[in-house]
Amino acid sequence: MHGSQDGTLLTGPAFPLQPISIHVPDEQLSDLRARLQHTRWPLGVGNDDWYYGVNRAYLEELVGYWLNVYDWRAAEAAINRYEHYRVNVDGVPVHFMRKAGVGPNPVPLILSHGWPWTFWHWSKVIDPLADPGAFGGDPADAFDVIVPSLPGFGFSTPLPDNPDMNFWKVADLWHTLMTRTLGYEKYAAAGCDIGALVTGQLGHKYASELYAIHIGSAQKLTMFNGDRAWDLSGGQPIPEHVPEHIRARIIELDRRFASHLAVHVLASSTLAYGLSDSPVGMLAWMLERWIKWSDNNGNVENVFSKDDLLTHAMIYWVNNAIETSIRMYANANRYPWTPAHDRWPVIEAPTGITLVGYENPPGVSTENRVQQFLSSDRGAWYNHVNVTVHEHGGHFIPWEIPDGWTDDLRRTFRQYR
Repeated sequence: MHGSQDGTLLTGPAFPLQPISIHVPDEQLSDLRARLQHTRWPLGVGNDDWYYGVNRAYLEELVGYWLNVYDWRAAEAAINRYEHYRVNVDGVPVHFMRKAGVGPNPVPLILSHGWPWTFWHWSKVIDPLADPGAFGGDPADAFDVIVPSLPGFGFSTPLPDNPDMNFWKVADLWHTLMTRTLGYEKYAAAGCDIGALVTGQLGHKYASELYAIHIGSAQKLTMFNGDRAWDLSGGQPIPEHVPEHIRARIIELDRRFASHLAVHVLASSTLAYGLSDSPVGMLAWMLERWIKWSDNNGNVENVFSKDDLLTHAMIYWVNNAIETSIRMYANANRYPWTPAHDRWPVIEAPTGITLVGYENPPGVSTENRVQQFLSSDRGAWYNHVNVTVHEHGGHFIPWEIPDGWTDDLRRTFRQYR
């Protein structure tokens, strides 16, 4: 940790790297514009109810906005209000965004995103985490916030020499980044989606060098092991005599994730040919996840504005990151997770967990969610010290309920600083 002994607010010693600016060449933006203008659209008939996937009318509206209203340079300027760095970690290009902590003893904290997330999905919580005093909080809760793009995602590209990258290999890179590259003796970690698996692996393999971890969802690290990792049901039919409301919830969750997991695990490169060539195709594939996974009450723009959607999409498009990002799923299955030790709990680092009602399992209410998790086989995996649930908010927790996520995370680390 960095800071003074007398409680003086400071931002710590000089950072060991020189910052860079994010800048996309005009030529790339011109090429994007030409591709958008020359999109060949499918008919899209009979899909007003979105039964077959993304509705053409909404997608055309969004693409029209992309062409005629959206301003990448404005988004770029907002992104560049933070420090950015690009380093080589064991031969892997790593971009990260940083905001120095403002407090008596800021704790270094690395935040890991997922898919179709970007580093920018953390943008709503970075400032409160780094400078809590500016938001009515206690400066003693300050973090020195490090927000990388996962390898093969965003500006951590290209990835020509690491076609086998997966979440547990990212954890090794993050540990090297934090300890060897940046020189922290001890640090904190948090993450959601794939980033929760990365963070869980850090808490499993490097627990003694972490203060604690905080994650969303809290899956087992074996989630992608096995012959049917792409199938949430494991190939099992819905049991007979299941109450109708539970049956409906099982089907709803299956439909929410089935195509995503199956294609990403089984045919990521095949999909990537189309999505790497067509910005509209890429946007449609990602948009379906933002729609289905967020708690948006039937309108994705309740959670993501058009500008938000397009900024996240742009970060993938301008870096040609779609293939290397979605392959992360296939590689989690092809190169299965194996334990670094046989102790229990598997994740020994003190763990905070944020759960959301939109992802409640079938038959489980938000009121009963924490107890259900603690009594499940997943609960036994973690040295959990702070498990909370929120009625509202979907899969993109720090974006959808930033205040709730920030409060949960602070509570987890406060006792281990």
